[in-house]
Amino acid sequence: MSEERRLAVLRAIVEDYVHTREPVGSRVLTERHGLGVSPATIRNDMAALEDAGYIAQPHTSAGRVPTDKGYRLFVDRLAEVRPLTTPQRRAIETFLSEAVDLDDVLGRAGRLIAQLTGQVAVVQYPSLRLSGLRHLELVPVGGRRLLVVVITDTGRVEQRYLDVVGRPGQGAAVTAVETDAGALPGGGCDEPVLDEGSLGELRARLNAAAAGKRLSELPAAFVRVVGDLAPDLAPLARGVADLVVDTLGAEREERIVLAGTANLARAEMRFEQGLSPVLEALEEQVVLLGLLTEMFADPRGPRSDGESETETSWGESGVGVRIGHESRLDGLTEASVVASGYGSDGDTVAFLGSIGPTRMDYPGTIASVRAVARYLSRVLPN
Repeated sequence: MSEERRLAVLRAIVEDYVHTREPVGSRVLTERHGLGVSPATIRNDMAALEDAGYIAQPHTSAGRVPTDKGYRLFVDRLAEVRPLTTPQRRAIETFLSEAVDLDDVLGRAGRLIAQLTGQVAVVQYPSLRLSGLRHLELVPVGGRRLLVVVITDTGRVEQRYLDVVGRPGQGAAVTAVETDAGALPGGGCDEPVLDEGSLGELRARLNAAAAGKRLSELPAAFVRVVGDLAPDLAPLARGVADLVVDTLGAEREERIVLAGTANLARAEMRFEQGLSPVLEALEEQVVLLGLLTEMFADPRGPRSDGESETETSWGESGVGVRIGHESRLDGLTEASVVASGYGSDGDTVAFLGSIGPTRMDYPGTIASVRAVARYLSRVLPN
């Protein structure tokens, strides 16, 4: 049997099944795809593909449907990513460029992916662990409290409070108070202990030390700042530095945006095991984040012994694909995840993607995810 013809038959089966959602027979392939051989020859090719595990017969007298292994071969070797149309590209760029802040741009990115693919979109907030410090602001509040505003290079804003006891020059001590910016901690407004001169100097030194550095580099940079300051400012500087590092490194702050969940209820999104397992998997945001992070390291997923080493590479396409059981998540055994990283200045700071049935339009989904990731990278703060 011709290897090229076998691949052509598999491509035709995948494309027809994705389009019709019905098992594909040899006669249909002959009529629709002009493969240039008889139905009997195509049946022989289909039997070989079935023996190799690329297609399966769901029930007697039915046509064939792709397996996870068949979809994988299709994605790795057969799928041709369709470029978006000029109107689609312009619509994406315009829609994202109109966002007013980080929350808005990520929400818009999710809605775009869901609309373009007709599936569920997942967009990770820029990881604080992968972010750098763009600017640090110190604002005295109520005399004895300091509002520390951390602005990352991805536009994310985090706000924390420090309680300050004593005065610079008198061995000031600090205590971190983790509260939302809108909820000022309680306590009396005693005589101010923080003067603008000291805060201005501390602010300038910490910002200068953090310029162009990632989280992993900040502790050492801040240690040098504390060591160079006069003893009266050192405790306050150490407290602010520790709070900034803890804030940027806090895994509890990782979160995602989901959009298009209602798309799962559409008839064409049918799952054999029902919708509940998929919805439950989507609710496990920590698990989803772990999957996206793992895909960055190995976009193709675990390979069985003797299986081809061919894989969809993040380096080449910028998009990773996990199909069915490759995700190793019970709720997503009938689903595929197509994801890409995004970030400014060529640095990946987070991931986004689309989740739908394994019977998805892979070329269209890959193109949509890749396009939104690229445009999102462009509109992020530089």
